[in-house]
Amino acid sequence: MAKKRPQTKAKRPQLTDGEVPVVGAREPCPCGSGRRYKACHGRAAAHAVTELVQRPFEGLPGECDWVALRELVPAATVELPLKDALPEGVPSVTLATVLPMAWPALRREDGSVLLGLQNDTASGDISRDLADTLQRALTATPGTPVQARRAPAESPRLQDLLDPEGEFAPVVHSGFEFWVPDAENASPEVAASLERANEAAIPTERLTGVDAAYWCRTPEKNHLRWVMPYPEEQLLDALARLHAAGRSGLGEGTRLVGSFRAHGLTVPVWDLPGSVTADDVEKPAAEFGERLAVALATEAPLTVEERRARGGLTNRQVTLS
Repeated sequence: MAKKRPQTKAKRPQLTDGEVPVVGAREPCPCGSGRRYKACHGRAAAHAVTELVQRPFEGLPGECDWVALRELVPAATVELPLKDALPEGVPSVTLATVLPMAWPALRREDGSVLLGLQNDTASGDISRDLADTLQRALTATPGTPVQARRAPAESPRLQDLLDPEGEFAPVVHSGFEFWVPDAENASPEVAASLERANEAAIPTERLTGVDAAYWCRTPEKNHLRWVMPYPEEQLLDALARLHAAGRSGLGEGTRLVGSFRAHGLTVPVWDLPGSVTADDVEKPAAEFGERLAVALATEAPLTVEERRARGGLTNRQVTLS
């Protein structure tokens, strides 16, 4: 008997990574490997959207203020200039710390766009998620909010959409009246929502003499929280030098108590007496900035006392993100 020839299946043409379309996780991968998409090219796509970006606002004007508004400031807005001209029918784009109902974004009746910053994001790159929300808000129907979603892995980031030379000038508000164009004539429901939000907001002010420093008042004491752009290890060494020398305070009764870590930056925190206002701390903060610049430039090894001070500061670090 004649031998049967083995049956062979024609191989599907292999696609390059750039040609592989996105399909359902359990569907065969379009590249022709024979594996499910989630176990093939979908694995790289999933990793791309979940990998944590340590400094999502790096490269944006006002990176330190972006971090402060994301993590520390209850109510603030910033006008955002885009690289390209605003679309027709969109008079302005405004970043807001938080929006009603925790909406990611809102296109108002007049066409203007509000982009919410203090929201949970679906991927590990806040900048990409915010950029995706902004792009959808620019084309949303006026008078409607924009819902959250996971941004596509290759979609633009804020750094691609915003003017790199544009000014980033936060305006801190005492409440959330910026949610509505005419808060005094808001409906009873909106007025009640505003009242609840305002009651929960911690009074906060941005210092004018130094960058990204925010005074706030709490029932127990006041604080200054200052987002700084320096590498963490270098900054901790400098703070330790000043702390060991008794020069880390901001005046009588004030104390450097530790720091936050947030989005790749370090945020030193001072306790202030309840009587110390934002205006009172302006001059001491500017003077501290000068002392810090000298300490940052010092390259000598830390002394025993400075190492002890550094250990204490490190033990009092709290990671916010």
